[in-house]
Amino acid sequence: MSTTTASDGALAERVPRKAALASFVGSMLEYYDFFIYGAAAGLVFPTVFFPDSDPSTATLLSLATFGVAYVARPIGAVIIGHFGDRLGRKKMLVLTLLLMGVSTFLIGALPSYGAIGVAAPVLLVALRVLQGLSAAGEQSGANSLTLEHAPEGRRGFFTSFTLSGTQAGLILATLVFIPVAALPDDQLFSWGWRVPFFLSALVVAVGYWVRRTLPETPEFEKVEQSDAVAKLPVAVLFRDHWPSVLRVVLCALVSVVSTIVGTWSIGHAVNVLGLDRTTFLWVIVLANVIALGAIPLWAKLSDRIGRRPVFAFGAFGSAVAAFPFLWALQNGDFFLIFVFAVVLSGIFYSAANGIWPSLYGEMFETRVRYSGMAIGTQIGFALGGFSPAIAAGIVGAGPNGWLPVAFLTAGAATVAGICALTARETAHVPLADLGTPAARQPEREAQRV
Repeated sequence: MSTTTASDGALAERVPRKAALASFVGSMLEYYDFFIYGAAAGLVFPTVFFPDSDPSTATLLSLATFGVAYVARPIGAVIIGHFGDRLGRKKMLVLTLLLMGVSTFLIGALPSYGAIGVAAPVLLVALRVLQGLSAAGEQSGANSLTLEHAPEGRRGFFTSFTLSGTQAGLILATLVFIPVAALPDDQLFSWGWRVPFFLSALVVAVGYWVRRTLPETPEFEKVEQSDAVAKLPVAVLFRDHWPSVLRVVLCALVSVVSTIVGTWSIGHAVNVLGLDRTTFLWVIVLANVIALGAIPLWAKLSDRIGRRPVFAFGAFGSAVAAFPFLWALQNGDFFLIFVFAVVLSGIFYSAANGIWPSLYGEMFETRVRYSGMAIGTQIGFALGGFSPAIAAGIVGAGPNGWLPVAFLTAGAATVAGICALTARETAHVPLADLGTPAARQPEREAQRV
């Protein structure tokens, strides 16, 4: 009997760690695919797919294709979220990985505009839509999986590994692009840019190997065994949890910070301001390495003091830090760009970014958690996904031309921070009570004290 108990205890410790690792590695690999598109959209696609336009218009069109995926994301969220709540988290995570890998590989195989004309950007948009459908279910599934495996009192820390994975994916994608970006233009625009996309074949193989042996979550199995799985999770979600969905949508606007820094700023710095692309990519990498270390620390803090204050601190801090970062970018000072990129992405944004998996996931009960997180975040991300294209359209000329972009970024982050403060604090609510009336009890008890 004691041996069985010890074995069960060891298993109980291993599975949450394995779930966190699987979420980290899977998200890192899948978002590697997603982020290399962002880097290519800023540096390469204006020349390869929109050569007949002037540089500013070509950059705008290329960034618009980046935003197309965010239109597909809410549709993917409804479909993948439905099956994630009906069939389980694990199956959908394998599907999203395969869909992302195949579509990314095919982007690398696309002929240029010079080879097949307008069909090239049309096919690019179609494959970008498939990327969006995949990304819609990836983070929400990984977050749900990790949250439902995590030990009580440490849900923030364990779920943060999903976002650490996406951060690592951005770093990996940028590191791969640094030697590619250093190629002579004729090699870069002919075959060089394709290499990172072809590496997605390796991405799929490694990601599948990591995820295939992970068990389904105990909480979902309980719902399944009790025959409480919702036949139409989306209907239950909007009937019983629509305020939480709306809250997630608005909180997810904080993602504008990421897309402005990680996508728009690259294209603007290199194509418009004429800054060295390799140096600028290194700035982005180093800022995100710091963020990678900061995310789990912020998450651990949220397990102690709550989700709301940490997320709000990150969102409001990002709103302020956007101004000096974009000012430094406009002035072309690499030292100041690096300093303020660290402050913005490495410190403030990482606070909000590392907390949202637990903050959003804890708003919903198990039987609609996948759908709730997927739909809420992807609508919010869709609103933020076009921010690079919007920024390219509103950025002005002259020394103060960066101000409209700064106000756009700060406004989105401020809305997210205010919205987070309207949520219930759930850091210390038992997993089984999340998203139910019982989740309000700790709040009542705190008010009595």
